Amino acid sequence: MPLGNSDIDLYESEDPIWNPALLTIPIPGIRKMVNLAANMEDVIHLSIGQPDLPAPDVVVEASVEALRAGQTGYTMDAGLPELLESLAEYYSERYQRPLTSDNIMVTTGATEALYLALTAVAAPGRHFIVPDPAFMLYAPLIRMNGGEVTEISTRAENHHQLDPQEVIDAIEPHTYAIILNSPSNPTGTLYPRETLEAILEEAAYRGIHVISDEVYDHLIYDGREYPSVLSCCSDLDHVMVVSSFSKTYSMAGMRIGWLIGSQAAIKKLRRYHMFTTTVANTPFQWAGVAALRSGGPFIEQMLSEYTRRRDRLVELVEQTPHLTGYKPEGAFYLFPSLPEGVNGTNVALRLLKETGVCTIPGETFGNSCSNALRLSYSTSLERIEQAFERIIPWMEKQDFD
Repeated sequence: MPLGNSDIDLYESEDPIWNPALLTIPIPGIRKMVNLAANMEDVIHLSIGQPDLPAPDVVVEASVEALRAGQTGYTMDAGLPELLESLAEYYSERYQRPLTSDNIMVTTGATEALYLALTAVAAPGRHFIVPDPAFMLYAPLIRMNGGEVTEISTRAENHHQLDPQEVIDAIEPHTYAIILNSPSNPTGTLYPRETLEAILEEAAYRGIHVISDEVYDHLIYDGREYPSVLSCCSDLDHVMVVSSFSKTYSMAGMRIGWLIGSQAAIKKLRRYHMFTTTVANTPFQWAGVAALRSGGPFIEQMLSEYTRRRDRLVELVEQTPHLTGYKPEGAFYLFPSLPEGVNGTNVALRLLKETGVCTIPGETFGNSCSNALRLSYSTSLERIEQAFERIIPWMEKQDFD
Protein backbone atom coordinates (compact mmCIF):
# COMPACT_ATOMS: atom_id res chain seq x y z
CA MET A 1 0.00 0.00 0.00
CA PRO A 2 1.45 3.41 -0.87
CA LEU A 3 2.53 5.51 2.08
CA GLY A 4 1.69 9.16 2.54
CA ASN A 5 4.41 11.79 2.73
CA SER A 6 3.96 12.08 6.49
CA ASP A 7 4.61 8.35 6.90
CA ILE A 8 7.81 8.57 4.88
CA ASP A 9 8.99 11.69 6.68
CA LEU A 10 8.38 10.18 10.10
CA TYR A 11 9.74 6.67 9.61
CA GLU A 12 12.17 6.71 6.69
CA SER A 13 13.92 10.07 6.88
CA GLU A 14 17.71 9.97 7.17
CA ASP A 15 17.89 13.64 8.12
CA PRO A 16 20.67 13.84 10.74
CA ILE A 17 18.41 15.71 13.16
CA TRP A 18 16.56 12.47 13.95
CA ASN A 19 17.81 9.89 16.38
CA PRO A 20 18.79 6.83 14.30
CA ALA A 21 16.93 4.70 16.85
CA LEU A 22 13.67 5.93 15.28
CA LEU A 23 14.47 3.72 12.27
CA THR A 24 13.89 0.66 14.47
CA ILE A 25 10.22 1.60 14.84
CA PRO A 26 8.12 -0.07 12.11
CA ILE A 27 5.28 1.63 10.30
CA PRO A 28 2.29 0.26 12.23
CA GLY A 29 0.19 -2.13 10.17
CA ILE A 30 -2.91 -1.14 12.12
CA ARG A 31 -2.41 2.50 11.23
CA LYS A 32 -1.91 1.70 7.55
CA MET A 33 -5.09 -0.33 7.32
CA VAL A 34 -7.27 2.07 9.30
CA ASN A 35 -5.96 5.08 7.37
CA LEU A 36 -6.72 3.38 4.08
CA ALA A 37 -10.20 2.42 5.30
CA ALA A 38 -10.86 6.04 6.31
CA ASN A 39 -10.91 7.01 2.64
CA MET A 40 -13.51 4.36 1.77
CA GLU A 41 -17.26 4.11 2.22
CA ASP A 42 -19.24 1.29 3.85
CA VAL A 43 -16.28 -0.30 5.67
CA ILE A 44 -16.87 -2.96 8.33
CA HIS A 45 -14.09 -2.95 10.89
CA LEU A 46 -12.82 -6.18 12.40
CA SER A 47 -9.65 -4.21 13.07
CA ILE A 48 -10.23 -2.00 16.09
CA GLY A 49 -8.69 -3.15 19.36
CA GLN A 50 -10.85 -1.23 21.78
CA PRO A 51 -14.19 -2.00 23.43
CA ASP A 52 -17.30 -0.81 21.62
CA LEU A 53 -19.49 -0.94 24.73
CA PRO A 54 -20.04 2.42 26.49
CA ALA A 55 -18.23 2.98 29.77
CA PRO A 56 -20.38 2.19 32.83
CA ASP A 57 -22.52 5.02 34.18
CA VAL A 58 -20.67 4.96 37.49
CA VAL A 59 -17.40 5.73 35.66
CA VAL A 60 -18.88 8.59 33.64
CA GLU A 61 -20.58 10.08 36.70
CA ALA A 62 -17.38 9.89 38.76
CA SER A 63 -15.48 11.70 35.98
CA VAL A 64 -18.05 14.50 35.85
CA GLU A 65 -18.18 14.81 39.63
CA ALA A 66 -14.39 15.10 39.79
CA LEU A 67 -14.40 17.85 37.18
CA ARG A 68 -17.15 19.76 38.94
CA ALA A 69 -15.31 19.41 42.24
CA GLY A 70 -12.26 21.10 40.69
CA GLN A 71 -10.13 17.95 40.56
CA THR A 72 -8.13 19.22 37.58
CA GLY A 73 -4.68 19.68 39.11
CA TYR A 74 -1.74 17.34 39.40
CA THR A 75 -1.87 14.31 41.67
CA MET A 76 1.12 12.85 43.50
CA ASP A 77 3.68 11.56 41.02
CA ALA A 78 2.85 7.91 41.82
CA GLY A 79 -0.86 8.58 41.34
CA LEU A 80 -3.99 9.61 43.19
CA PRO A 81 -3.62 8.17 46.73
CA GLU A 82 -7.23 6.92 46.72
CA LEU A 83 -6.63 5.05 43.46
CA LEU A 84 -3.33 3.58 44.65
CA GLU A 85 -5.00 2.35 47.82
CA SER A 86 -7.95 0.92 45.89
CA LEU A 87 -5.64 -0.91 43.47
CA ALA A 88 -3.53 -2.31 46.30
CA GLU A 89 -6.62 -3.54 48.10
CA TYR A 90 -8.11 -4.99 44.92
CA TYR A 91 -5.00 -6.93 43.86
CA SER A 92 -4.23 -8.09 47.39
CA GLU A 93 -7.68 -9.64 47.63
CA ARG A 94 -7.81 -11.00 44.07
CA TYR A 95 -4.47 -12.81 44.22
CA GLN A 96 -4.00 -13.27 47.97
CA ARG A 97 -0.70 -11.38 47.80
CA PRO A 98 -0.17 -8.49 50.22
CA LEU A 99 0.45 -5.28 48.27
CA THR A 100 0.65 -1.67 49.37
CA SER A 101 0.43 1.63 47.53
CA ASP A 102 4.24 1.60 47.35
CA ASN A 103 4.05 -1.39 44.99
CA ILE A 104 2.01 0.53 42.40
CA MET A 105 2.44 3.51 40.08
CA VAL A 106 -0.40 5.01 38.02
CA THR A 107 0.54 5.83 34.43
CA THR A 108 -0.94 7.41 31.32
CA GLY A 109 -2.45 4.18 30.09
CA ALA A 110 -0.74 0.79 29.99
CA THR A 111 1.31 2.11 27.07
CA GLU A 112 3.30 4.43 29.31
CA ALA A 113 3.71 1.67 31.88
CA LEU A 114 5.15 -0.63 29.21
CA TYR A 115 7.34 2.16 27.87
CA LEU A 116 8.78 2.85 31.31
CA ALA A 117 9.33 -0.81 32.16
CA LEU A 118 10.95 -1.75 28.84
CA THR A 119 13.09 1.32 28.27
CA ALA A 120 14.27 1.39 31.88
CA VAL A 121 15.69 -2.11 31.44
CA ALA A 122 16.69 -2.22 27.75
CA ALA A 123 20.24 -1.18 26.87
CA PRO A 124 22.96 -2.15 24.37
CA GLY A 125 24.17 -5.70 24.96
CA ARG A 126 21.07 -6.77 26.86
CA HIS A 127 18.93 -9.60 25.54
CA PHE A 128 15.14 -9.96 25.73
CA ILE A 129 12.75 -12.80 24.94
CA VAL A 130 9.40 -11.92 23.34
CA PRO A 131 6.58 -14.17 22.04
CA ASP A 132 5.79 -14.05 18.32
CA PRO A 133 3.16 -12.94 17.45
CA ALA A 134 2.92 -10.24 20.09
CA PHE A 135 1.62 -6.74 20.67
CA MET A 136 3.67 -4.53 18.37
CA LEU A 137 5.04 -2.25 21.12
CA TYR A 138 7.49 -4.61 22.82
CA ALA A 139 10.29 -5.39 20.37
CA PRO A 140 10.62 -1.88 18.85
CA LEU A 141 10.96 -0.25 22.29
CA ILE A 142 13.65 -2.75 23.22
CA ARG A 143 15.54 -2.34 19.95
CA MET A 144 15.39 1.46 19.90
CA ASN A 145 17.22 1.35 23.24
CA GLY A 146 19.90 -0.97 21.89
CA GLY A 147 18.54 -4.25 23.23
CA GLU A 148 18.54 -7.56 21.36
CA VAL A 149 15.35 -9.57 20.87
CA THR A 150 14.76 -13.29 20.45
CA GLU A 151 11.23 -14.10 19.33
CA ILE A 152 9.59 -17.36 20.39
CA SER A 153 7.18 -18.42 17.66
CA THR A 154 3.78 -19.83 18.52
CA ARG A 155 1.48 -21.71 16.16
CA ALA A 156 -2.23 -21.63 15.36
CA GLU A 157 -2.51 -25.44 15.51
CA ASN A 158 -1.40 -25.18 19.16
CA HIS A 159 -3.79 -22.24 19.79
CA HIS A 160 -0.69 -20.02 19.95
CA GLN A 161 0.27 -21.38 23.36
CA LEU A 162 3.76 -20.45 24.51
CA ASP A 163 6.07 -23.43 25.11
CA PRO A 164 7.86 -22.66 28.40
CA GLN A 165 10.76 -24.95 27.49
CA GLU A 166 11.37 -22.99 24.29
CA VAL A 167 11.49 -19.81 26.37
CA ILE A 168 13.93 -21.37 28.85
CA ASP A 169 16.11 -22.74 26.04
CA ALA A 170 16.32 -19.22 24.54
CA ILE A 171 17.83 -17.73 27.70
CA GLU A 172 21.40 -16.51 27.20
CA PRO A 173 24.00 -15.21 29.67
CA HIS A 174 23.06 -11.61 28.79
CA THR A 175 19.25 -12.14 28.95
CA TYR A 176 17.71 -9.42 31.10
CA ALA A 177 13.96 -9.88 30.67
CA ILE A 178 11.17 -12.08 29.33
CA ILE A 179 8.01 -10.37 28.05
CA LEU A 180 4.66 -12.09 28.57
CA ASN A 181 1.16 -11.07 27.43
CA SER A 182 -1.77 -13.17 28.57
CA PRO A 183 -4.46 -13.05 27.32
CA SER A 184 -2.58 -12.18 24.19
CA ASN A 185 -3.04 -9.43 21.67
CA PRO A 186 -3.34 -10.55 18.83
CA THR A 187 -4.23 -14.21 19.52
CA GLY A 188 -6.56 -14.16 22.56
CA THR A 189 -4.47 -16.99 24.04
CA LEU A 190 -4.53 -17.52 27.80
CA TYR A 191 -1.36 -19.01 29.27
CA PRO A 192 -2.03 -21.75 31.85
CA ARG A 193 -0.60 -21.52 35.36
CA GLU A 194 1.99 -24.22 34.72
CA THR A 195 3.46 -22.22 31.81
CA LEU A 196 3.84 -19.10 33.95
CA GLU A 197 5.24 -21.00 36.93
CA ALA A 198 7.88 -22.75 34.81
CA ILE A 199 9.05 -19.48 33.24
CA LEU A 200 8.95 -17.53 36.52
CA GLU A 201 10.86 -20.19 38.42
CA GLU A 202 13.66 -20.29 35.87
CA ALA A 203 13.74 -16.49 35.57
CA ALA A 204 13.96 -16.06 39.35
CA TYR A 205 16.77 -18.61 39.55
CA ARG A 206 18.77 -16.74 36.91
CA GLY A 207 17.91 -13.21 38.08
CA ILE A 208 15.96 -12.36 34.93
CA HIS A 209 13.04 -9.94 34.96
CA VAL A 210 9.58 -10.96 33.79
CA ILE A 211 7.49 -8.08 32.43
CA SER A 212 3.86 -9.17 32.14
CA ASP A 213 1.27 -7.24 30.10
CA GLU A 214 -2.06 -8.14 31.73
CA VAL A 215 -4.32 -5.53 30.15
CA TYR A 216 -6.92 -8.16 29.20
CA ASP A 217 -6.95 -9.86 32.61
CA HIS A 218 -10.74 -9.58 33.00
CA LEU A 219 -11.63 -10.73 29.49
CA ILE A 220 -11.46 -14.42 30.38
CA TYR A 221 -14.13 -16.77 29.04
CA ASP A 222 -15.87 -20.01 29.97
CA GLY A 223 -15.42 -19.55 33.70
CA ARG A 224 -11.66 -20.01 33.60
CA GLU A 225 -9.48 -18.75 36.42
CA TYR A 226 -6.98 -16.08 35.42
CA PRO A 227 -3.41 -17.04 36.40
CA SER A 228 -1.70 -13.68 36.82
CA VAL A 229 2.05 -13.50 37.22
CA LEU A 230 1.22 -11.96 40.61
CA SER A 231 -0.37 -15.23 41.73
CA CYS A 232 2.44 -17.40 40.33
CA CYS A 233 5.68 -15.67 41.39
CA SER A 234 7.45 -16.18 44.71
CA ASP A 235 8.24 -12.47 45.15
CA LEU A 236 8.22 -9.20 43.21
CA ASP A 237 11.98 -8.64 43.05
CA HIS A 238 12.22 -9.49 39.34
CA VAL A 239 8.60 -9.02 38.27
CA MET A 240 6.75 -6.06 36.76
CA VAL A 241 3.05 -6.32 35.90
CA VAL A 242 1.23 -3.84 33.66
CA SER A 243 -2.53 -3.32 33.37
CA SER A 244 -5.15 -0.63 32.87
CA PHE A 245 -8.86 0.21 32.92
CA SER A 246 -9.01 0.50 29.12
CA LYS A 247 -10.35 -2.93 28.16
CA THR A 248 -12.02 -3.86 31.45
CA TYR A 249 -14.32 -0.83 31.74
CA SER A 250 -14.32 0.64 28.20
CA MET A 251 -12.07 3.47 29.37
CA ALA A 252 -9.47 3.34 26.57
CA GLY A 253 -9.52 7.07 25.86
CA MET A 254 -9.30 7.96 29.54
CA ARG A 255 -5.69 6.70 29.59
CA ILE A 256 -5.36 5.27 33.10
CA GLY A 257 -2.95 2.38 33.54
CA TRP A 258 -0.55 1.19 36.20
CA LEU A 259 2.57 -0.76 36.89
CA ILE A 260 3.02 -3.16 39.82
CA GLY A 261 6.44 -4.18 41.09
CA SER A 262 8.73 -4.23 44.09
CA GLN A 263 8.85 -1.07 46.18
CA ALA A 264 12.43 -0.48 45.01
CA ALA A 265 11.44 -0.75 41.33
CA ILE A 266 8.44 1.53 41.76
CA LYS A 267 10.54 4.12 43.57
CA LYS A 268 13.03 4.22 40.70
CA LEU A 269 10.35 4.26 38.00
CA ARG A 270 8.46 7.09 39.70
CA ARG A 271 11.44 9.35 38.99
CA TYR A 272 11.44 8.23 35.34
CA HIS A 273 7.66 8.75 35.14
CA MET A 274 8.10 12.40 36.23
CA PHE A 275 10.19 12.98 33.09
CA THR A 276 7.64 11.39 30.72
CA THR A 277 3.99 12.28 31.39
CA THR A 278 4.51 13.50 34.99
CA VAL A 279 1.09 12.31 36.19
CA ALA A 280 -1.95 10.57 34.71
CA ASN A 281 -5.26 12.32 34.07
CA THR A 282 -6.68 13.38 37.44
CA PRO A 283 -10.48 13.26 36.87
CA PHE A 284 -10.19 9.85 35.24
CA GLN A 285 -8.14 8.52 38.12
CA TRP A 286 -11.22 9.26 40.25
CA ALA A 287 -13.25 7.38 37.62
CA GLY A 288 -10.92 4.44 38.15
CA VAL A 289 -11.65 4.45 41.88
CA ALA A 290 -15.38 4.25 41.08
CA ALA A 291 -14.79 1.44 38.58
CA LEU A 292 -12.95 -0.69 41.13
CA ARG A 293 -15.61 -0.13 43.76
CA SER A 294 -18.76 -0.54 41.66
CA GLY A 295 -17.89 -1.88 38.20
CA GLY A 296 -18.45 -5.59 38.79
CA PRO A 297 -21.85 -5.83 37.04
CA PHE A 298 -20.43 -4.16 33.93
CA ILE A 299 -17.69 -6.82 33.67
CA GLU A 300 -20.29 -9.60 33.83
CA GLN A 301 -22.37 -7.95 31.10
CA MET A 302 -19.30 -7.39 28.94
CA LEU A 303 -18.14 -11.00 29.25
CA SER A 304 -21.56 -12.30 28.32
CA GLU A 305 -21.66 -10.14 25.19
CA TYR A 306 -18.09 -10.92 24.10
CA THR A 307 -18.66 -14.64 24.65
CA ARG A 308 -21.60 -14.57 22.22
CA ARG A 309 -19.49 -12.73 19.67
CA ARG A 310 -16.49 -15.01 20.09
CA ASP A 311 -18.53 -18.18 19.69
CA ARG A 312 -20.18 -16.90 16.52
CA LEU A 313 -16.89 -15.65 15.07
CA VAL A 314 -15.31 -19.07 15.64
CA GLU A 315 -18.23 -20.67 13.75
CA LEU A 316 -17.92 -18.21 10.88
CA VAL A 317 -14.17 -18.75 10.54
CA GLU A 318 -14.78 -22.52 10.43
CA GLN A 319 -17.18 -21.92 7.53
CA THR A 320 -14.68 -19.76 5.63
CA PRO A 321 -12.48 -21.41 2.98
CA HIS A 322 -8.71 -20.99 3.45
CA LEU A 323 -8.99 -19.86 7.10
CA THR A 324 -7.89 -22.06 10.01
CA GLY A 325 -9.01 -20.86 13.42
CA TYR A 326 -9.33 -22.01 17.03
CA LYS A 327 -11.28 -20.96 20.12
CA PRO A 328 -9.58 -18.06 21.96
CA GLU A 329 -9.85 -18.09 25.74
CA GLY A 330 -9.46 -14.37 26.38
CA ALA A 331 -9.26 -10.80 25.03
CA PHE A 332 -11.41 -10.03 21.97
CA TYR A 333 -9.24 -11.29 19.13
CA LEU A 334 -9.00 -14.32 16.87
CA PHE A 335 -5.85 -14.86 14.78
CA PRO A 336 -6.72 -17.38 12.05
CA SER A 337 -4.16 -18.64 9.59
CA LEU A 338 -4.25 -18.62 5.82
CA PRO A 339 -2.55 -21.45 3.89
CA GLU A 340 1.21 -21.68 4.31
CA GLY A 341 3.02 -19.23 2.05
CA VAL A 342 0.04 -16.93 1.50
CA ASN A 343 0.86 -13.29 2.21
CA GLY A 344 -1.60 -12.05 4.84
CA THR A 345 -0.88 -8.41 4.08
CA ASN A 346 -1.89 -8.85 0.44
CA VAL A 347 -5.03 -10.69 1.51
CA ALA A 348 -5.93 -7.99 4.06
CA LEU A 349 -5.46 -5.24 1.49
CA ARG A 350 -7.51 -7.06 -1.13
CA LEU A 351 -10.24 -7.87 1.39
CA LEU A 352 -10.50 -4.21 2.30
CA LYS A 353 -10.47 -2.92 -1.28
CA GLU A 354 -12.72 -5.60 -2.77
CA THR A 355 -15.16 -6.31 0.10
CA GLY A 356 -14.89 -3.32 2.43
CA VAL A 357 -13.93 -5.46 5.44
CA CYS A 358 -10.93 -4.15 7.39
CA THR A 359 -8.71 -6.70 9.13
CA ILE A 360 -5.11 -6.46 10.39
CA PRO A 361 -2.36 -8.50 8.68
CA GLY A 362 -0.41 -10.90 10.86
CA GLU A 363 3.01 -9.47 10.07
CA THR A 364 2.03 -6.42 12.14
CA PHE A 365 2.60 -8.61 15.20
CA GLY A 366 5.72 -10.56 14.35
CA ASN A 367 7.91 -12.36 11.85
CA SER A 368 6.42 -15.84 12.14
CA CYS A 369 2.83 -15.05 11.23
CA SER A 370 2.82 -13.39 7.82
CA ASN A 371 0.06 -15.77 6.69
CA ALA A 372 -2.39 -14.72 9.44
CA LEU A 373 -5.07 -12.09 9.98
CA ARG A 374 -6.15 -10.51 13.26
CA LEU A 375 -9.92 -10.32 13.64
CA SER A 376 -11.36 -8.25 16.47
CA TYR A 377 -14.82 -8.97 17.85
CA SER A 378 -15.06 -5.70 19.72
CA THR A 379 -17.87 -4.81 17.37
CA SER A 380 -21.51 -5.82 17.26
CA LEU A 381 -22.66 -9.32 16.39
CA GLU A 382 -24.65 -7.81 13.54
CA ARG A 383 -21.53 -6.24 12.04
CA ILE A 384 -19.59 -9.49 12.42
CA GLU A 385 -22.34 -11.33 10.52
CA GLN A 386 -22.33 -8.67 7.81
CA ALA A 387 -18.54 -8.87 7.49
CA PHE A 388 -18.61 -12.61 6.83
CA GLU A 389 -21.45 -12.26 4.35
CA ARG A 390 -18.74 -10.50 2.34
CA ILE A 391 -15.67 -12.51 3.38
CA ILE A 392 -16.98 -16.04 2.75
CA PRO A 393 -18.02 -15.53 -0.90
CA TRP A 394 -14.77 -13.68 -1.56
CA MET A 395 -12.67 -16.48 -0.06
CA GLU A 396 -14.59 -19.09 -2.05
CA LYS A 397 -13.32 -17.45 -5.23
CA GLN A 398 -9.65 -17.48 -4.20
CA ASP A 399 -7.10 -20.03 -5.35
CA PHE A 400 -4.15 -19.95 -2.98
CA ASP A 401 -2.50 -23.16 -4.29
